[in-house]
Amino acid sequence: MKTKKETMKNDFICPKCNGLLLVGENIIFTATNKMGKRGLILLSPHLGDYSKHLNPSFKIGTGEEVEFFCPFCHSNLAAYEIDKRLVRLLMIDENSEKHEIFFSGIEGENCTYKVSEKVYEKYGSSEKFDSYFMTRRI
Repeated sequence: MKTKKETMKNDFICPKCNGLLLVGENIIFTATNKMGKRGLILLSPHLGDYSKHLNPSFKIGTGEEVEFFCPFCHSNLAAYEIDKRLVRLLMIDENSEKHEIFFSGIEGENCTYKVSEKVYEKYGSSEKFDSYFMTRRI
């Protein structure tokens, strides 16, 4: 896992409007749960760390599909071209290289993929989308 100092060299960006989503030690999204309630979700920028912060009134149950949106342009960040349950954003790393980051929008399903022409990295225990990402390059 990267240290705090290393993580700050990476930036996370909305693939629709190029809005900067990283604030401090969190990637910020707006979200909607299965009941249609909206809230903010703050996720760790450490790939493979599935900790998050929510308002206590914004409930998400294990196995629940959550829709993630850009807090700037309000675009749905679902990776419809692959699977609507995956969320897509961009990461610019410390070497100014761009990667696509995909993670499951299902609560408790721990899978994240970092993909570019040069890189394929998988984080988490779920294998649900492995077959797609093992052959994919930007």
